[in-house]
Amino acid sequence: MKKEMISQDNCIFCKIIAGKIPSHTIYEDEQFKVILDVGPATRGHALIIPKNHFTNLYELPEKMAADAMKLAKKLMIKMTEKLHCDGFNVIQNNGEVAGQTVFHFHMHLIPRYKEDGEILKYIAGEPGAEELERIRKTITE
Repeated sequence: MKKEMISQDNCIFCKIIAGKIPSHTIYEDEQFKVILDVGPATRGHALIIPKNHFTNLYELPEKMAADAMKLAKKLMIKMTEKLHCDGFNVIQNNGEVAGQTVFHFHMHLIPRYKEDGEILKYIAGEPGAEELERIRKTITE
């Protein structure tokens, strides 16, 4: 017996999963569909998308989160071999302020190539030891 899929009518990824919007699928199983990004950061940029709708990592069941990371590793290995990339970024954004633009959990697999011109980095802050200790206490208490 097949599980009923959870989807949202206004979600582009749900429409892709349902076959209403074409995609370039590189992997698919019962839980996930992996497609090439139509606006790639680099050659081979792919998205791991759960077939069920979850807005972000906060909503994603723990086992599915683990399965998504295992799948990311499997695909990174294969993509590195096939695309001859020099490294990888795995990115997962939660919330608009964090850069999430499609509100259906997904992970970006971005192959990196020497001199690809893509810059994905943050500016390191310089908190003092007292600030780090306050943050640690806030999280752990």
